[in-house]
Amino acid sequence: MKLLFASDSFKGSLSSEQTVELLAKAAREVFGEIEYSGVPVADGGEGTVDAVVQAEHGEYITVEVCGPLMERTNARYGKLDDQRAVIEMAAASGLPMIPGNMRNPLYTTTYGTGEMIRDALDKGFRDISIAIGGSATNDGGMGCARALGVRFLDAEGNELQGTGADLEKVAEIDVSELDPRIRETKITVMCDVTNPLTGKDGATYTFGAQKGATPEIQERLEAGMVNYRNVIISQFGIDPDEIRGGGAAGGLGTALMVFLHGEMKSGIDTVLDLISFDRRLEGVDLVVTGEGRTDWQSCFGKVMQGVGERSARKDIVAVGLSGSLGRDASKIFEHGIESLITSVDSPMQIEEAISRAEELYYLAAVRMFRFIKAGMKIARKQ
Repeated sequence: MKLLFASDSFKGSLSSEQTVELLAKAAREVFGEIEYSGVPVADGGEGTVDAVVQAEHGEYITVEVCGPLMERTNARYGKLDDQRAVIEMAAASGLPMIPGNMRNPLYTTTYGTGEMIRDALDKGFRDISIAIGGSATNDGGMGCARALGVRFLDAEGNELQGTGADLEKVAEIDVSELDPRIRETKITVMCDVTNPLTGKDGATYTFGAQKGATPEIQERLEAGMVNYRNVIISQFGIDPDEIRGGGAAGGLGTALMVFLHGEMKSGIDTVLDLISFDRRLEGVDLVVTGEGRTDWQSCFGKVMQGVGERSARKDIVAVGLSGSLGRDASKIFEHGIESLITSVDSPMQIEEAISRAEELYYLAAVRMFRFIKAGMKIARKQ
């Protein structure tokens, strides 16, 4: 029997790599010597670069860029080979980079994300995947586009910096100086949210509060975003509100699609493609996946869904070992996962579960494999 271990990290406790080690140890205890392989997986959000770099034996590139408040900071992205790079916008423009008392999306920018893309172009990469979760920004992606040569002008022809406060001032967008290397580069945008740019489900009203926007600030940002949208419609004939995910990362999705002609794809599907997951399934009899908490959200672009669906296509059994189960966790069974087990083995506080994560996960893996071994014995008798 050949096993493949492909679990998400358990936030705050176990990394993907640790789950592979613990599953391998538990499998050997139950089955003896057994053939297995393991690969770290992420869903296009936090940890995506780490997972892909480790899975593909890539390397990291560190570059100095502007942070979300235009402060200089170091950000790193992944090199997979001479052509392919993978970037997390949160490394340059992420919410955790700003102290809580300083968060205000009127003043944040995605400029540093554009600088990472520019650095990748400088180093010869022409296949760039960009994960756009976890942003501190609501600038419509202007900062990112500006770092790549797009100019945003006010009514007097003055160039704008590209912050949230500039949205209301945009009167013209000049793309004549866009980095020409963009035209020869494949840009893949990893995104699983479907929000439009504006409106009640748009970038500002859906995500603005968590980035520090008060109701008054949200009103101003939304008015600015509507203005920005209208300029894009007027000049390019594209309505950002019709772009699935155009409101992601404070509108960065719009900029990457309209100005950089990126292709929006599911985060987990992109990651699985980057790590050649289908090839790793060859000859496998059982896949073990999992995450910190499985609930209804697990069926919307998360690791277990992606791994389960890919396994099911090849008629390979996939099971899940998760930290805990929440509302409608059983819906994951509709996505190729055959069974679920939790690492928590008795009532306990979350703090205890996290502090004992390694121990609890290993013991749960042993229980899981013993169930599988019992099933194999039953099968042999039939």
